[in-house]
Amino acid sequence: MEKKIYDLEDRLIEFAIMVSDLIEQLPNTKLANHLGNQGIRSCTAPALLYGEAQSGESQRDFIHKILILLKELRETKICLKIILRKKLLKEELILSVIKENEELIAIFAKSVKTAQSKLP
Repeated sequence: MEKKIYDLEDRLIEFAIMVSDLIEQLPNTKLANHLGNQGIRSCTAPALLYGEAQSGESQRDFIHKILILLKELRETKICLKIILRKKLLKEELILSVIKENEELIAIFAKSVKTAQSKLP
């Protein structure tokens, strides 16, 4: 059984690697290339944005960066779902990555709610 990563930075980095490994397996078609290019950008952005959020200038800046991080996670999820529905890769390769994506979305959505509740 795989050990769960609880450090969010490491988890986001691992997520980017998981998605990029999938993207590397896509066929060489116009759609796959388009989704691959978009997916690479959106799957790597959350880890980078998380680093920025850690150095947020204020609570509002932190929230803003995490909200952008969430947008990128959601964009990645849609790319993965298109790849799945178009059957560009085998379902068993994609489902665990989508599950991790959904868990990360839940974690960061909760983080935003918690941070927003602490605003004056």
